[in-house]
Amino acid sequence: MATRRFPLAQLPPMKKSLLLEICAETLDAALAAERGGADRIELCENLREGGVTPTAELMRAVRWQVQIPIFVMIRPRAGDFCYSETEFDQMKGEIGIAKSAGMDGAVFGILKGDSTVDVQRNSELVNLARPLPVTFHRAFDETPNLLAALEDVITAGAARILTSGGKPHAEQGTSTIVKLIGASRSRIGILAGGGISAANLENILQATHAREYHSGLSTTIPYPRSDNGKFEAGVKRLAEILKQRSRDDR
Repeated sequence: MATRRFPLAQLPPMKKSLLLEICAETLDAALAAERGGADRIELCENLREGGVTPTAELMRAVRWQVQIPIFVMIRPRAGDFCYSETEFDQMKGEIGIAKSAGMDGAVFGILKGDSTVDVQRNSELVNLARPLPVTFHRAFDETPNLLAALEDVITAGAARILTSGGKPHAEQGTSTIVKLIGASRSRIGILAGGGISAANLENILQATHAREYHSGLSTTIPYPRSDNGKFEAGVKRLAEILKQRSRDDR
């Protein structure tokens, strides 16, 4: 297993009043996100296509240099979320690699041909990933009935759901995110994400009262990125908004 570069005692607290997860596809972006104040990294590659599983080399490099928790995308290809047996076996192998590389969590989602949650396959991967917590990613937003999908993901054993409320952007889906938070009854975390930026985060905060937020800053800093300073500044603006709201809530 890859060794963290810093003693665990030096890590920042795992839990905050409000949590910011930032999506990164390179070591430089992950470091910039950490410097900007992110609480957690979602690590993947090929973000332009929605993200796929990063290489083992990238996992290890980021784990070696980044102190905050790292959740890794487990997705064998871009496109839909209905996978062949070969692709499913590939996902199993990638979970094993992620665990050996010292990742702190896994991010995946498998749907059936009718776009409902494949409870059996997701459960198998959740069990394989243990003790790592699992985030069911935005495949969730493609399901025909989000409240039914919520129950399916809970049954599968995931720890949280990344969702924009079934809309292209979280700001458009705030009313549904509120319903999902209420229906979850604290049985699963709801991670609001999709087009979140400093320009709309405050509105989403006020509308949903979610405790966790996910952003890749793709609406303000499109992929591919060459200016990690700009990316870091964007993360910092998001982190400052959440910190201020946390202070206001005390």
